[in-house]
Amino acid sequence: MLTPMLASLLPLLLLCRISFCQYSSDQCSWKGSGLTHEGHTRDVEQVYLRCSQGSLEWLYPTGAIIVNLRPNTISPVAARLSVCIKPSTDSSGTNIYLDRNGKLRLLLREQDQAQGKVHCFSIQEGALFIEAIPHMDIRRRITAFQYELVSDRLRVEAESLSAPCQPCSNTDMLLAVCTSDFVARGSIKKVDQEEDHSSVTVELSRLYRQKIQVFVSGGVRVRSWTGHINMPLQCGVRSGEGEFLFTGTVRFGEAWMGCAPRYKDFLRLYHEAQLQGNNPCQVDTD
Repeated sequence: MLTPMLASLLPLLLLCRISFCQYSSDQCSWKGSGLTHEGHTRDVEQVYLRCSQGSLEWLYPTGAIIVNLRPNTISPVAARLSVCIKPSTDSSGTNIYLDRNGKLRLLLREQDQAQGKVHCFSIQEGALFIEAIPHMDIRRRITAFQYELVSDRLRVEAESLSAPCQPCSNTDMLLAVCTSDFVARGSIKKVDQEEDHSSVTVELSRLYRQKIQVFVSGGVRVRSWTGHINMPLQCGVRSGEGEFLFTGTVRFGEAWMGCAPRYKDFLRLYHEAQLQGNNPCQVDTD
């Protein structure tokens, strides 16, 4: 059921679609304030973002904004993308809906945003309709979230970050080396239990690839890297002896563990596949 305010905004929403609406000058991120609205509680503003990742920050939200998230290229693949958003833990002041051709579906209530959990949906499900909640007091409120456009495969991974761990098959391990956001060889130094996940401190002797800088170099003369990799609590990871091959994804600037076989086991598997001509990609194992 639509709120009274939302019902009153729908005619304006339709008018906004056929008339001039304000656009974001930044193609990746948007920051605005409800205090700039002349009509305040009845204004609807269009925001267009055209990047694979970015952020939104709406101070003193009033009225509503429609956030259109699209890739900067037009291709058949773009239609199969998903959008993942991660609200800030202090995000408040609005309810977030999915708007498809004027039909609204509730995605996140105000209280849901404070959990800071990742929520994903197909890009075909529509734009984000962010509706300000009327408040009597003038306390400062901010609606803020990060977003990423991902493939359907990565959407499943993003939504299952808190799901129980599944062991990787031999094929999974070999593919992980080719397709992961980061690939590194190293050891586990410490495991800290956070509220909803484990944070694994690792020291790396070899860094094959990282999508963004989640691992920091020890210096020019020290060929080692350190960093943290997140894992679901259910994995029960522990610090221990030996070297591992760490692979995984980077979600919202944080590394999440994928396949992590012991390095000696991966080496054996890799050489066996190499003899059979079954390796999906080459890795420098020297």
